[in-house]
Amino acid sequence: MSTKTVEKHTPALSANIGILPRNSEAVALLLNTLLADEQVLYNKVRSYHWNVEGPSFMELHKFYENMYTELAELIDDVAERIRKIGHFTESRLSNYLELAHLLEQDYTKDPKEQQKNLLDDHETICRFVREHIEEIEEKYKDVGTSDFLTGVLKEHEKFAWFLRAYLG
Repeated sequence: MSTKTVEKHTPALSANIGILPRNSEAVALLLNTLLADEQVLYNKVRSYHWNVEGPSFMELHKFYENMYTELAELIDDVAERIRKIGHFTESRLSNYLELAHLLEQDYTKDPKEQQKNLLDDHETICRFVREHIEEIEEKYKDVGTSDFLTGVLKEHEKFAWFLRAYLG
C-alpha cells in the first residue's frame, strides 16, 4: 500500500455498507492512487493524440482518441467507486502527482516512443491493480471493489495488448 498521504476529507454522512471504516479508508487510498495514475495516463494519451506525427498519423490519432475516451469513463468509474464506499476523491493535480506511480515524460511526437511509454503505463497499472485485488477482498473485506478492480484490470490488459501489437 502506498505510504503517500493526502488531505483527508470527511463526508457529512458515513457509509454503512458493511465495510469497517478503517478498511474503507485504506481502500479509498488505493483507489485514489489508481485515480491519480489514470489521470496521468489520460493526460499523456491526450498529449500524444494532439502531437503524433508520421505516416500512421490518422490511425494513431483515432486510436489515441478511443483510448482517452475509454480512460475518461474509467476515471469517472474509479471516482464514483471511491464515493460509493464513503470517501471523497482526490481532484487536485498536485495530489495526483503526489500519489501516482506513473511519471510524466518528455514530449515526443515519435509514434513508437509514444506507444512504448503508454504500454509501460498500462502494464504498471495492471501490476498495481493485480497486486491489490486479493488484498482488498480478503484483508479489507470489500468484495465490491475487488470485483470492480477486476474490470479495471481487463481494460488495461486490453490496451496493453493493442500497444504490444503495434510495437510487434
